[in-house]
Amino acid sequence: MKGVGIIPNWQKKNTFSVVEKIEKFFSDAGIFVNIMEQEDEENPLIVSLPVELESWREQVDMIIVVGGDGTILRVARELSSWKLPILGINVGHKGFLAEIEVDDLPDYLEHIISEDYAISERIMLEAKLIREEKQVAEFTALNDVVVTKGPFSRIIRINAFISDDFLESYTGDGLIIATPTGSTGYSLSAGGPIVNPHLDVMVITPVCPHSLYNRSVIVDGSEMVTLIVYTWQSEIALTLDGQVGFELLEGDKVKINKCEEKALLVTFKDRSFYNLLGRKLKE
Repeated sequence: MKGVGIIPNWQKKNTFSVVEKIEKFFSDAGIFVNIMEQEDEENPLIVSLPVELESWREQVDMIIVVGGDGTILRVARELSSWKLPILGINVGHKGFLAEIEVDDLPDYLEHIISEDYAISERIMLEAKLIREEKQVAEFTALNDVVVTKGPFSRIIRINAFISDDFLESYTGDGLIIATPTGSTGYSLSAGGPIVNPHLDVMVITPVCPHSLYNRSVIVDGSEMVTLIVYTWQSEIALTLDGQVGFELLEGDKVKINKCEEKALLVTFKDRSFYNLLGRKLKE
């Protein structure tokens, strides 16, 4: 291993001390360490990571994220083209993406040095916004793509198609298209199923549906999901991983399919998804 890059969420408690421990560990092992500096506290997402960290590309073999799931989501989304493994260290609250808790740090860093770990490939979503038959924006998400109403809006209607087949006309607060990784996030809160993160599927979950039909639908990862939105004078938004947003207009189409890039998450053999699931849902 030639080097590691550390991307901290400096707003989290204990981040400074954890970063110091990681830096010392790898430096003592003769491994080069890069650490991302603090961002603007008022606008933490304003800096593009690929631009800010361009010099890292030839220097690091792994990205270590010190924070919570939100920080990992951002790194996976913005740096997916780098095809580098991401190790998450949790200094937040309940998190399903971070592989290591702070108390377990020394032992698992030793596993990194000895290359005693695996890489979990997670599918990501690509969302294209079509307005008046023209593509006006394109986004990537690891957890989910969500179409939802604004805080003071009435219910909205979303027509959903799977490839060329009409699925359902949903009325309510919105619709979530989640990856298996994202099935433990917003989709779970909305009543969706928990899906093994290694499966190649997408989960469609309605948010507060205004109907008796409120079940999630699981579709194959090779499918194209198309959403056509109707506002009825309501505010409506497209959000990616709960971090990136875009205002939608009546008649807009959102086309969602599996992204070519995958998120590469570092995992350890003694920390299975099901063990993590049982522990986190009891917290």
